[in-house]
Amino acid sequence: MNKYAYIRVSNKDQNVERQIVAMEQVGISLKQMYIDKQSGKNFKRKNYLKMVKKIKSGDEIYIKSIDRLGRNYEEIIEQWRYLTKTKGVNIIVLDFPLLDTRNQVNGLTGKFIADLVLQILSYVAQVERENIKQRQAEGIKIAKENGVKFGRPVIPIPNEFEEVYQLYLKGEISKRAGAKRLGTNHVTFSNWIKKYENISNVRKKSKM
Repeated sequence: MNKYAYIRVSNKDQNVERQIVAMEQVGISLKQMYIDKQSGKNFKRKNYLKMVKKIKSGDEIYIKSIDRLGRNYEEIIEQWRYLTKTKGVNIIVLDFPLLDTRNQVNGLTGKFIADLVLQILSYVAQVERENIKQRQAEGIKIAKENGVKFGRPVIPIPNEFEEVYQLYLKGEISKRAGAKRLGTNHVTFSNWIKKYENISNVRKKSKM
């Protein structure tokens, strides 16, 4: 039976020392530690995959906290089951004693307890995500009711537009050239043209 540690931080600027010290305290040497400095959004991580390839049935994997393994609980549960059931290893989360597949409590195996705890954590995380979305939607609704506008502010058509527009209609300048004269880009200039023409059409119909 071999002991391994998996250590992760989200980017290269973050320090892994705290996790390394924690692993040394449980008797794991640096050469048995697999360290990734990248996001936990999925499990496509170089050193994590190296560790998974090396571990054998009966080995132990130590993690400082569950979020070091990953961010997405659905993927964590899937990977946890692969490691514990397919690969046959034990996982020990130092900051969360219930997530220790070696333990037995009142006849229940550690694997069963850990699986149950992960399901609960996954449910709580899902509920929190839904609550956050609901709070955001409610906040946006209230803000709109109070006159707050979202998105990019509409740029008003400048006074010089009509003169430049007439040059464009005559084919004397391109949209990009027209936009440049008005100090904007061709997309905004195109939008001004549409808006101006719509207003002109409405005025013509109202006079009929």
